[in-house]
Amino acid sequence: MHFHIKNQTIFFFILLMLWINFQAPAQGKLDSCKITIINTGSSVNTAFDEFAPVISADGLMMIFTSSQPVIEEDIKKGKQCTENVFVSYFDEKNKKWSASKILGKTINQPQRNNSAIALSNDGQRMLLYRGDPDGNIYESDLKGEEWSEPVKMPAPINSNKLETSASISPDGRTIYFVSNRKGGQGGLDIWLCRQDNKGVWGTAENLGAEINTDKDEEGVFIHPDGKTLYFSSMGHNSLGGYDIFKSVLENGKWSTPESLGAPINTAGDDMFFVLTADGKTGYYSSERAEGAGRKDIYEINFTYLKKKKNEPRLTLFKGVVIDYDSFDPVGSDIEITDNDKNEIISNIKSNSITGKFLVSLPAGKNYGITVKREGYLFYSENFNIPESAAFMKIDKHIPLQKLDVGNKIILKNVFYDYGKATLRPESRAELNQLVTLMNINDEMRIEISGFTDNQGSDAFNLSLSQERAQAVLDYLFSSGISREQMSAKGYGKLNPIASNDTDDGRQQNRRTEFKILNK
Repeated sequence: MHFHIKNQTIFFFILLMLWINFQAPAQGKLDSCKITIINTGSSVNTAFDEFAPVISADGLMMIFTSSQPVIEEDIKKGKQCTENVFVSYFDEKNKKWSASKILGKTINQPQRNNSAIALSNDGQRMLLYRGDPDGNIYESDLKGEEWSEPVKMPAPINSNKLETSASISPDGRTIYFVSNRKGGQGGLDIWLCRQDNKGVWGTAENLGAEINTDKDEEGVFIHPDGKTLYFSSMGHNSLGGYDIFKSVLENGKWSTPESLGAPINTAGDDMFFVLTADGKTGYYSSERAEGAGRKDIYEINFTYLKKKKNEPRLTLFKGVVIDYDSFDPVGSDIEITDNDKNEIISNIKSNSITGKFLVSLPAGKNYGITVKREGYLFYSENFNIPESAAFMKIDKHIPLQKLDVGNKIILKNVFYDYGKATLRPESRAELNQLVTLMNINDEMRIEISGFTDNQGSDAFNLSLSQERAQAVLDYLFSSGISREQMSAKGYGKLNPIASNDTDDGRQQNRRTEFKILNK
């Protein structure tokens, strides 16, 4: 076929534009937000199906399901196999995902479909779907570098009906899950179960007609902010197949689900949406023409045009727990307390080999964080996060000191009325940690040390610091600790640990310390 040169130019220009549109990321806008969708690439996607991505809250670990062949014979034949669970890690320096690796045989049982459906924010706890005759949810924990043998979750999370997908709340005590059990709105519905302080799961609750329809809902995900729910549905006037929707828990009620719209939602099935804690990067499974296989995992980048309105309201606290002297990482127990209610809201562990931890703290609470390990002084942090606080990420190493003479810690969750020595109720959780430590080490002698900033007279500061140290000693005594084990001393403005020229520095200097005198 022959063309005039002008027609040829136009023809090739059209071909070029079609090629560019095929290769370029999908773009669009949603709720004062620019969105860009890109394929996660060959390190994750293959010519076979990849779906159900789950991520750690910081977005650095992705676990997903793939039907790619894993046995050499099947690889040679290019034969699709049963579903298996893979992991990939995000390289922050090079901005790309590492080549995926299949997880071990504890997770991927031969000759059956294995699928990961949920990951805790810290990446240490995973929920899986296994195709038992009735389809059930299993749980596995990361022990060092290996996942434990999955254990079937109890009723009422599992039932004699189908349970297909799930999500773990930031505090780990609520499981959102999908089931077709009786009592729903029809088909697959989203339910939740809450765990009490004794570890017992309560009654399964249907999220109601605001969320669930007479059609199927799937791929539930609760964001690390603890109140924004994402899910896929064939109802709610979807564009076709499953579409992704968003609802926010406000004053105890779920808002009317909002479609994420095009270009995120398509005429095909768009499912298993997850979102990083900062709200900037999402991942989901979609059937798009440019995919490597029928189902691929795509990355969605959100650029907020109105930052304050759209930013997630939470603090992401992550880091590594180390031995103070050797700098070696150590496993530890991390207790998160609502100081205002004097209530433990979550217990997690730092990884036993890497010492890594990650905690998601939704806005609107005064949090006490206690990191502890047998044979060590505990370490505490305080995060008073108002409801209006913007997203914040804190990354730090936490050194744990052994129970040796001379070692000391700052009691960061001990509070007093302004200018007085009256202990505030929010102090009880931290002080009770101290009581427990003293009871375990009943021959240890300690000093409670009080310090102030440099504001006010020296005499006033010395008196106030002494009274505050004495108030802590009196609390310990009233809790059964012998006075012979304790002394209280006020140091006034001496020994500042920060500059007194700033509000933050002065706040750090107003502190109470606990020091080991002998064992």
